[in-house]
Amino acid sequence: MDGPRVFGLPPGADFPAEVANGILERVAGLPPETLGRVEIFVNSARMQRRMTALFRNGPARLLPRVRLLTALGTETPVPDLPPAISPLARRLELTRLVAQLLEQERDLAPRTAAFDLADSLAALMDEMQGEGVSPDVLDTLDVTDESGHWARSLGFIRIVQQYFGDESVPDPEARQRRAVEHLVQRWSAAPPQHPVIVAGSTGSRGATGLFMRAVATLPQGALVLPGFDFDLPRSIWNRLDDPLTSEDHPQYRFAKLLADLGADPDDVIDWGPPAPVPERNRLVSLSLRPAPVTDQWMSEGRELHDLREPTEGMTLIEAASPRQEALSIALILRQAAEEGRTAALITPDRMLTRRVTAALDRWRLEPDDSAGRPLALSAPGRLLRHVAELFGERLTSEALLTLLKHPLVHSGAERGPHLRWTRELELRLRRRGPAFPDRDSLIAFATQREDAECLAWASWLADIVDMLATAETTPLSGHLDRHIATTERLAAGPSGTGSGTLWDEAAGRKAAEQLGDLRDQAEHGGVMGLKDYRAVFDGILARAEVRDPFSPHPGIMIWGTLEARVQGADLVILGGLNDGTWPDLPPPDPWLNRRMRKEAGLLLPERQIGLAAHDFQQAVAAPEVVLTRAARDAEAETVVSRWLNRLSNLLAGLPQQHGPEALSAMRARGARWLRLAETDEANYAPVAPAPRPAPRPPVTVRPRQLSVTRIETLIRDPYDIYAREILNLRALRPLRQEPDAPLRGTVVHTIFERFVRERPDPADPAARDTLLRITDEVLAAEVPWPTARALWRARLARVADPFLREEVVRQSEGDPLLVEERGVWEVPGTELTLTGQADRIDRLTDARLAIYDYKTGAVPSKKQIAHFDKQLMLEALMAEAGAFPGIDPAEVARVAHIGLGSSPKQQTIDLRDPENDDIETDPAKVLAEFQALINAFARHDQGYAARRAVESRAWGGDYDHLARFGEWTDSDDVTSEIVG
Repeated sequence: MDGPRVFGLPPGADFPAEVANGILERVAGLPPETLGRVEIFVNSARMQRRMTALFRNGPARLLPRVRLLTALGTETPVPDLPPAISPLARRLELTRLVAQLLEQERDLAPRTAAFDLADSLAALMDEMQGEGVSPDVLDTLDVTDESGHWARSLGFIRIVQQYFGDESVPDPEARQRRAVEHLVQRWSAAPPQHPVIVAGSTGSRGATGLFMRAVATLPQGALVLPGFDFDLPRSIWNRLDDPLTSEDHPQYRFAKLLADLGADPDDVIDWGPPAPVPERNRLVSLSLRPAPVTDQWMSEGRELHDLREPTEGMTLIEAASPRQEALSIALILRQAAEEGRTAALITPDRMLTRRVTAALDRWRLEPDDSAGRPLALSAPGRLLRHVAELFGERLTSEALLTLLKHPLVHSGAERGPHLRWTRELELRLRRRGPAFPDRDSLIAFATQREDAECLAWASWLADIVDMLATAETTPLSGHLDRHIATTERLAAGPSGTGSGTLWDEAAGRKAAEQLGDLRDQAEHGGVMGLKDYRAVFDGILARAEVRDPFSPHPGIMIWGTLEARVQGADLVILGGLNDGTWPDLPPPDPWLNRRMRKEAGLLLPERQIGLAAHDFQQAVAAPEVVLTRAARDAEAETVVSRWLNRLSNLLAGLPQQHGPEALSAMRARGARWLRLAETDEANYAPVAPAPRPAPRPPVTVRPRQLSVTRIETLIRDPYDIYAREILNLRALRPLRQEPDAPLRGTVVHTIFERFVRERPDPADPAARDTLLRITDEVLAAEVPWPTARALWRARLARVADPFLREEVVRQSEGDPLLVEERGVWEVPGTELTLTGQADRIDRLTDARLAIYDYKTGAVPSKKQIAHFDKQLMLEALMAEAGAFPGIDPAEVARVAHIGLGSSPKQQTIDLRDPENDDIETDPAKVLAEFQALINAFARHDQGYAARRAVESRAWGGDYDHLARFGEWTDSDDVTSEIVG
């Protein structure tokens, strides 16, 4: 035939199988070596494997050569052209150049963005080299009407100009382009005399398109286009000429390829059998018409036949949530496996694929995932990232335990003792700190145990802590060597050798491969700081995937959208059909806008949308297909994919062709799977919500001793007393220790205790300096957070003057007699022993006592003191009974709260004040009320009600989870229950 040879297969065809069958049919009857001389270029390794397997099936015969288009640059010898530089080496070089530029122009981007910017710049450079665009073209762009950002970005791009010269080592994309140009030139002089076929590519990249144009004009060359729309009218083909308006159409790349070849769509020859469901192809083709001509739905839609038949194999699942969508897909895949059919989930949404994989695990089904999982999320990847994040940072308890609990740590020796010591270390850190463990605290922990093996373990851990503390600017190779050495020592353990199981299994081997590549190219990275190294390391690890299926089911596959061209499944599921997912939103381009890209001859952002549309058009044409989406994600409602939306609207608007009925049937089939998913989720016995508890333990086990600070808890939340004092449960401090209110209260009490003990004259101007000196010393010893130290010191400096003014008055009325001393009192008329630690007790000039309590928060109101906060009144009873050491029984004249918060003030309550109608100030009556409270809980019929009188609904207790709060509310009645 004259002119280029271009063939096509319609959407829905099993492309590799049809190409293989077509070649076998065309060489049938020819000499056997004819097939062996055929050379086929395909666009993916999966396509290459499947097509090779198809040719191997059947009788013994010579096989054609199935090659990868992407391997042209490495497999084609080009005189005087060196091998391509490693992509990683080029990115490291660019990172160094970008970092230097960011040092000069600090307002351009943060320094930590250097690797990401270099990666984006490298992608732009690859695109320019693949499309044959010289950097000189960018200098001709008119940016006078653009913002200053684009002018600056062009200046930024100029740093890559040095890599475009003939004397520079080519990048892989540049070598691919030069190899194709060399091959085209050689073929023009001496074309190959054997069949050359390019199958499965759309020619969307410059070098690939150039190669395809050359192959199409060879004497025995041919192109086989995947998913070619034979139903698209000529008028629509003619509109696909402007990339700004048409590049998001699924057939745009074919229109451009044919125009470059000087061919018409009518010249494309049908390669093989018709589409599986031809009428559905017509429906989908019509739904995907360019937006300006969707009026053709009205005219051409009438020409469609009964739509119920072509949509009979289609199911539409519109789930309420991503979880429901994933479970529905998993159920469909499970049924396919039971029936012995092959099924493939095609989606670009990796989160959805992980959910589906997790759902399949409940039936012990593991899909064959073409992408695997991100290396950064594997066990070796997580450990390597943890270690990288800790270099040069102050080690927190949380970070340390994250390392110790990682499954690969201490994997070179027995993990039993390691896990036991880790648990005991965690308990110590939670209960006693420190917030930032160091060598001394770790050795102290092991020394107290008097266990030689534990001491060796702690010494190993202390050595690792010291290794992590090192922070210096070194060459990339130095960072990498220290990183690997630290991680391997963590994995080996104190008595282990080598690197434990760090590099075992598929993920470990992949991680070792990535780090080996980084070590080989480290010389290109130059000298960098820790933050730059972390950015480079995370960027490299994030780009790697690992496939490690232990026993994948042969009939359950998970594919990316590219695999839609390699269909070979009985059932196809298109998942995640929401805008922003499929199609994905074009990533922002920091270098060139759409107009500048078009003028420069580069690809437009809509190219990715068009390729995704083409993949959708092919996949949706499968004989049996399931379309799924979730109406909401974790944050908000989602927007249905534009292609699914178009298809649904078209069906709904063709009542004469039974379109609405077809759409309803698709949804009904999907609703069945949603009901099954709901049934599967609800397949458990319902559990009634727990009632609001009020346990009644035996009187003999009820507490016989309480502190004065626990009495308010007994009144507000008796269940807290039950859990702590009777069940002996102690709340652990958070693993991530923070400078919280309890710590601030402890610190402030320590500061004023020392100040009062030193007895400076509060009227002396030097007293303020003394108070702040003590503040600095206590903060340095007790508060390891620099920001908290600065804030708390500023607050104390603000209250220093008001405190000293009030202190002058207090010391004029009496002398401090006792500071932070514990008292014990057997409450008369009860079986309770009351304990309490008074912040301060003064002896007044009339020999009576005054009791003070420091408050770093809000001073309690009169109503709170009257009904709940009994601490000072009870301490007064204890003092009058002589319960504090060194103080004989004496009358208490007053009690007072000394406020040290944002509004410093002193609130004084005079005892035995008949005019105080808000608070009971008669000690005898206070004692009687207290005795009644204690004796009430000494009766067996009195339960410890949960959240009896909490201050607010937002108030959270340490034992709310134990009481099952949330299954009941504060307005529910309590349910008394005998326990024990």
